[in-house]
Amino acid sequence: MREVFRVVFLLGLVLAGMQPAHAAELAVTNARIVAAPDAEPIEHGTVLVRDGRIVAVGKTAAIAIPANAEILDAAGGTLVAGFWNSHVHLMAPPLDRASAHPGDVLSERLSSAYLRWGFTTIFDIASPPGNAIALRTRIAAGEVEGPHILTVDMPFFPRDGKPVYVPDELGGWNARLAEVANPEDAAARARRQLEQGADGLKLFGGAIVGGEVGVLPMDLDVARAVVEVAHAAGRRVFVHPTNADGLAVAIDSGADVLAHTAPQAGPWPEALVQRMVGDDMALVPTLALFEVEMRKENVPEAILAQAIGTTKQQVAAFAAAGGTVLFGTDAGYVDAYDTSIELRLMHEAGMDWRRILESLTTAPAAYFGHAQRKGRIAEGLDADLVVLHNDPADGVDAFADVRYTLRGGRLVYRAATGD
Repeated sequence: MREVFRVVFLLGLVLAGMQPAHAAELAVTNARIVAAPDAEPIEHGTVLVRDGRIVAVGKTAAIAIPANAEILDAAGGTLVAGFWNSHVHLMAPPLDRASAHPGDVLSERLSSAYLRWGFTTIFDIASPPGNAIALRTRIAAGEVEGPHILTVDMPFFPRDGKPVYVPDELGGWNARLAEVANPEDAAARARRQLEQGADGLKLFGGAIVGGEVGVLPMDLDVARAVVEVAHAAGRRVFVHPTNADGLAVAIDSGADVLAHTAPQAGPWPEALVQRMVGDDMALVPTLALFEVEMRKENVPEAILAQAIGTTKQQVAAFAAAGGTVLFGTDAGYVDAYDTSIELRLMHEAGMDWRRILESLTTAPAAYFGHAQRKGRIAEGLDADLVVLHNDPADGVDAFADVRYTLRGGRLVYRAATGD
């Protein structure tokens, strides 16, 4: 299965690399370079970029910088590869109507929501049909400035299982159309979405419908039908688990990515974690989601503490077992774009700065089939780069303190003077 994913995604690398025009030559100098999570830092380093690709990495004294190259002084900051946010939703205004708004309006929102936090690649895991693909097209055409976008397009809800928190109307789309009745319909829509440009698919293994039902699990045969179509195309499947039943749907269907931890499922025992890791599943913790949303609902502190404790245990157990952890915020569903809380909670769950950097860079690039172009600082790779003001080894909050963001060798975010 790993080989299938690798081959299919290699065929798509040309599309994956589409991005706006960039400066011919640029040198990021005076940087502390951490080329990959397992790499030793290069002090007083320089990265040389030509035509959007990295052509040299090393000590400044060892790199010949062309006389006409643009110089970007990192001022001693830490230089890392561009970040991935593996759980966002392009369904909050104005990003919910990508074809309707002027480019500058969309660019401003993408900058404040993602580029400002170092995200050069985002994975939209449910938004109005065609919306993320339209936005990606406008970015590729140079009409809009933003990150590289991957998407699952429209999600798959169980029959009569539209979550209670999803509006009936969203971005001009009737959300109930995401419900799927049987395996045949599910497989047909899965094929259609992939043919139209989706990069993966998203199931609601456990949909919160409220009332006496509470959480409605997806029919396992429906989930398996979607997974089968996605895997045949070399694509990954995300699952929203919610509780133990939804988690079972994710595992038993052969799906790939848990889009959240699952506080309602209780602590994860070692045998369950070993099965998930053995099946090459990945986890997007979204720890901050539960803290932010539960505080918004004025949940008693004792209950909040128990839920956060459970989600941390799940992340800690999964990471300790060698599972693939992917950074994600659920931004666009929650109006919380600052990554500081998520970073803190992941660290409290036992992930050190190197493991968090992995979740932001090499892990998603490899898991989604883009390691040949993204995720590290190395010759030949895309010049998706982030300069941090400080050293994350001194505190993981440094990952939220971005000085510069570059996509394809082009400066797309610069912190205000004095930041």
